[in-house]
Amino acid sequence: MTDTKLVFDPFSREFFDGPYDIYRRMREEAPVYHSEEYDFYALSRHADVAPAYRDFETYSSARGIDLATVREGKIPPHKSIIVLDPPEHRHMRRLVSKVFTPRAIAELKDMAAEQIDRFLAAVDPDGFDMVHDFSALFPIEIISRMLGVPEDSRTQVRLWTDDLLQREVGQMEMSEVGFNAVVELARFYYGLAADRRKNPRDDMITKLTRAQIERDDDEPPTLSNMEIAMFASLLGGAGAETVAKLIGGAPVTFSRFPDQWKKLQEDRTKIPDAVEELLRFESPNQYNVRYSMKEVTLHGVTIPAGKPVFLMLGSANRDPDAFTDADTFDIDRDRSEAQNLAFGLGIHSCLGAALARMESAIALERILDFMPEFEVDIDNCTRVSMQNVAGYDHVPVKLVR
Repeated sequence: MTDTKLVFDPFSREFFDGPYDIYRRMREEAPVYHSEEYDFYALSRHADVAPAYRDFETYSSARGIDLATVREGKIPPHKSIIVLDPPEHRHMRRLVSKVFTPRAIAELKDMAAEQIDRFLAAVDPDGFDMVHDFSALFPIEIISRMLGVPEDSRTQVRLWTDDLLQREVGQMEMSEVGFNAVVELARFYYGLAADRRKNPRDDMITKLTRAQIERDDDEPPTLSNMEIAMFASLLGGAGAETVAKLIGGAPVTFSRFPDQWKKLQEDRTKIPDAVEELLRFESPNQYNVRYSMKEVTLHGVTIPAGKPVFLMLGSANRDPDAFTDADTFDIDRDRSEAQNLAFGLGIHSCLGAALARMESAIALERILDFMPEFEVDIDNCTRVSMQNVAGYDHVPVKLVR
């Protein structure tokens, strides 16, 4: 126990700049943490977080996945798949899975490699920003091409996504800029879906306009333009942010653990393991918020029904009771120890996980070729202040020749 009061504030500078000391204290002192300021609960141990992700009857997504939305419960009538519980979620997930198959992902590999090569070739080896000059650029290009976003709109889609996720210190609610970004993003994808019904192309938006969905009501079996817009907004944002933050922060992690970079240099077959360890060690998504549907008691603490509950996957992935030497970055660690929760678990596990892993593996391989030896300007690295998402927005690097 420490003398200072344990305070977990997901909108604090302390959290944005690296929450792992806070997580350690939460796991040890308050595995079911209650925030007096915001009146939410938080689960931080792997043994509690993993089953909570699977238990949608107790921890519901139907009121949203961020604190402000869960507290208000104001979900728009045209819902994204991420805020659906069964049976609605089951029907939507089954439909989306039909156009997001392993074969479809495999067919994107050459295109992904081409875009990664294109953006990496444009950086200055004598000094560049791993995030702004590389990792923030290629993922949105890849997911946008997959969806069917016109080339001249791809940068704007990325900027809208950043705006809706941005949170300043102390800011729980989405800003006016963020709200406008949500509206503009939905309007953009709505228009794209309407256009693809008239002018079909070989892209995911077109496939979604043609898909048939099983429903439990009298709605038509096809997806509406707004339903497609909600899904595209989710996929475009999550697909871009995860890889951008994972690869953007990779040089920082490898500079702290140079022996692991040497392992990759000596054996490229370890790249998929390195991606998994990056996901575990510094999860781009740190938490999701659920709504307690009924009273539940854990570790002597009762969570009442009707409360926001943070599922702290970033903490669970650093839990020493689940992972040996959890705070050590080790690409050779035993993957059977515990479930890596970086992409969630259960019905809301990330649909784009395979695509993110594929992109990250290609990017890591290309970086190994491009800068076998490098230096990171640690003093000038800065982290994002975003809802759910963690990682760096500036990582200055240069090659060592």
